[in-house]
Amino acid sequence: MKPERVFDRSDITENTELACDVVVVGSGAGGATAAAEFAEAGYDVIVLEEGSYYGTKDFTPNASDMIRKMYRGGGATMAIGSPPVLYQEGSVVGGSTVLNGGMSWRTPEEILSRWGLEAEIDRISAKDMEPYFERVERRINVAYQDPESIGRDNQILKEGADAKGWKIIPNLRNQLHCPGSNNCAFGCPTGAKQSALVSYLPRALHYGACIYSNIRASQILRDGKRATGVLGHVTNPNGSPSHEVKVHAKLVIAACGSVHTPALLHRSGIKARSGLLGKNLSLHPNTKLVAIYDEAVRGWEGVHQAYQVREFHDQGFLFAAVNVPPSVIAMSSPYYGQELGELMDLYERTVVAGLMVEDTQMGHLKFLPGGHPQAFYNLSDFDAERLVRGSALLAELLFETGAKRIIPPFSGVGELTSVDELRKLYRSKIPKSSMEVLTVHLMGSACMGGDPSRSVTDMHGLVHDTVGLMVADASLFPTPVGVNPMETIQALTTRNVHHILQSPRQYQL
Repeated sequence: MKPERVFDRSDITENTELACDVVVVGSGAGGATAAAEFAEAGYDVIVLEEGSYYGTKDFTPNASDMIRKMYRGGGATMAIGSPPVLYQEGSVVGGSTVLNGGMSWRTPEEILSRWGLEAEIDRISAKDMEPYFERVERRINVAYQDPESIGRDNQILKEGADAKGWKIIPNLRNQLHCPGSNNCAFGCPTGAKQSALVSYLPRALHYGACIYSNIRASQILRDGKRATGVLGHVTNPNGSPSHEVKVHAKLVIAACGSVHTPALLHRSGIKARSGLLGKNLSLHPNTKLVAIYDEAVRGWEGVHQAYQVREFHDQGFLFAAVNVPPSVIAMSSPYYGQELGELMDLYERTVVAGLMVEDTQMGHLKFLPGGHPQAFYNLSDFDAERLVRGSALLAELLFETGAKRIIPPFSGVGELTSVDELRKLYRSKIPKSSMEVLTVHLMGSACMGGDPSRSVTDMHGLVHDTVGLMVADASLFPTPVGVNPMETIQALTTRNVHHILQSPRQYQL
């Protein structure tokens, strides 16, 4: 059952016009935070979300079903380039916060300093951001994991790091006594993960906001240079458009993510004099290793990513243990037939570990006919070398803990069965086209900054040369952040909303 003031396609039976103070497009980390902050301040808020509403009781370990229901494009969206990079986005009430691992890290101090200096953003230092981080962390209950919820796969990661003398830290996560069901990527079935679905959105609803799911926003309505609302339509279960929905508002907030926020602005005829709308796209390239042990690891038991290996963070990469369903391992395995069957028979003895790189190469979006966005991204030679080196170091850690076989993320390399075999990763030039790369962190395609000639929005997320239009998602980031971006999005949004609330008349609210 949907909560009060949450609507879906069954509730809209004809073309509909609505009015409010603030309309928010997107209900993820940025959109939900903005909605709650404005609603708590007494403003009438409407949230539009393209995906459907699901409650905690609807989430199951059935990966195929959950991916179809809650991931954009069934989880098969891709940035075209060398290599192609698969990326995942949530299309569900609560956005990607419903599907992420819950890692909650403040923006590194050096990144904030860089934004202040290079992007000319005032009052963005760690000290300036402290009250916003604190407010977010209270709202989403950022805490360390209860020890009894940490599974064997993460214990192995820590044992390996400790044996190597490498720095490893417990993950901070937005959770309230998470029992370690390891279902984060398909919705938390216990409600312990404090995603926007169970934190910010209920707060917004409590203060009077309304959420309309199954609404695809097609364009931002404008009167001259002023944004006046949003035009969208109800989507049928097959994705086809149905009734038109028009929302009139004093302030429009685009919080659709780093792919679809620029697309919405582009479809609405909004341009950036900097030429950077849809440019400056970064994505934290990820790879994974599959390690087979003699012992029963049962990686599905225990929390998702209890630790991060930070030994090489100053070199731009980190490691984590990231159990994934057998179907995902099978899909990306180099084996077929009997060999694949034999590999999957060993699933309970498998550790999946991941590597994330802070990228140095930027991609871009192209807007196809109809305004549909397509991401393009080419991995730099430097980042490709770091993926190889990082994979070798991660494999070294896994061998230290007794791994017998490791399947690397590079086709044509073959299995690794000893530390000595890691030399072939360094010895041979691994082409980018053979690398399996994926991500869930897209950033930077509508970057904020103090100079309109080098940014899309001002230093508070308000779109240059357009009145009453704000961006509230990771597309604001001037650079990659090098850590999981959710808390940065939420803290930046809180900061930017509070800036408007300090002078509401200036923004005609």
